[in-house]
Amino acid sequence: MEGFVLPNETHVTWTVMIVLYPYITGLVAGAFIVSSLYHVFGLEQLRPIARFSLVSAFAFLLFATVPLLNHLGSPERAFNIMITPHFTSAMSGFGFVYAAYGIIVLLEIWFHYRADFIARYESSRGLVKSIFRIILLGSTVRTEATDRVDHKLVKVLAGIGIPVACILHGYVGFLFGSIKANPWWSTPLMFIIFLFSAIVSGVSVLIFLYQFVHWLRRAKINQVTLDTMARFLWGFMIVAVVLELMDVLSIAYEQTEEWAILKELITGKLWYTYVICQLLICSLGPFVFLSITTLIRLPRRWSNGLIFLSAVLLLTQVLLMRWNVVIGGQLISKSYRGFTEYLPGVFAKEGLIAAATIFIIPFVLLWAFDKIFPFFTPDESQEGTPDAV
Repeated sequence: MEGFVLPNETHVTWTVMIVLYPYITGLVAGAFIVSSLYHVFGLEQLRPIARFSLVSAFAFLLFATVPLLNHLGSPERAFNIMITPHFTSAMSGFGFVYAAYGIIVLLEIWFHYRADFIARYESSRGLVKSIFRIILLGSTVRTEATDRVDHKLVKVLAGIGIPVACILHGYVGFLFGSIKANPWWSTPLMFIIFLFSAIVSGVSVLIFLYQFVHWLRRAKINQVTLDTMARFLWGFMIVAVVLELMDVLSIAYEQTEEWAILKELITGKLWYTYVICQLLICSLGPFVFLSITTLIRLPRRWSNGLIFLSAVLLLTQVLLMRWNVVIGGQLISKSYRGFTEYLPGVFAKEGLIAAATIFIIPFVLLWAFDKIFPFFTPDESQEGTPDAV
């Protein structure tokens, strides 16, 4: 501790689990929006990644609330916000948005995969055939008319899901931004900053997985798809970083009473995690790399390597942003005259191993899904890509 810290502020209440929670929900929103760019806006360049991005959003969505539940002392009481809702509560609103979004994504996957389910149903026997019949809800007939209806419903659900996805993650920014007592959080831009950083993390994780899976399988990637995602990542990253910088610069320019403590926070406790790591290494680095790959024609091996490195750095950047916002905001004493400290445990209930386990499980789930219904087919991989490498 440094300076004057009140006795009830020596303990950081929102731990690394609350850092992980908005990070995972950001991956959900970002991945779903990439899928919707194809299904709703007809961006054919993203067709090879559309199926994978949709299921990725669902896999991360299943575990988005696990950090919150692990953080609660009595997680079984979490369902009370759904049973006896308080409509002025932001958490209660999140429960309904989360449930609605989960239903939308699940229905979109069902209609999108219905043809695949029917094919597996027709080629299966015994218990497996019965399981697929249950999954199909008895609808085992496929015609051109049903395919058209399925495609239309997927498009409608994706269109509805876009604003819901934005609300799902933007709510987290709203939750922090509405806490007026904390100068590091209290800004109307927090909602927008969280939303754009979510899209950055979602596109980044898709680029990372797309290149990693194809490298692992020694398969050719669709270069048009990768370049399109890289350009979107470049644009969204610029907006996200500029918004966050402008928010800080506006507070510095106004020279309010809060700036005195925020300046000490940025140049002290958060100097390495915020200034050095988040801004200089993980923001400036990807900006330079993606600018080069977008504006200059490089050999494919170099270009793809820089895109992959940018995706990894931006995934780290968004995680650092969540850490600096959630943990950094709690380091400030309410007296504005001191700072407390926080160091996460390793084996604790809300420690680093627990956080890493929760984060890794969705990737394992994606691997299991891919074994049943492959996300990337050879035909799709080469579609419209004469220069696939």
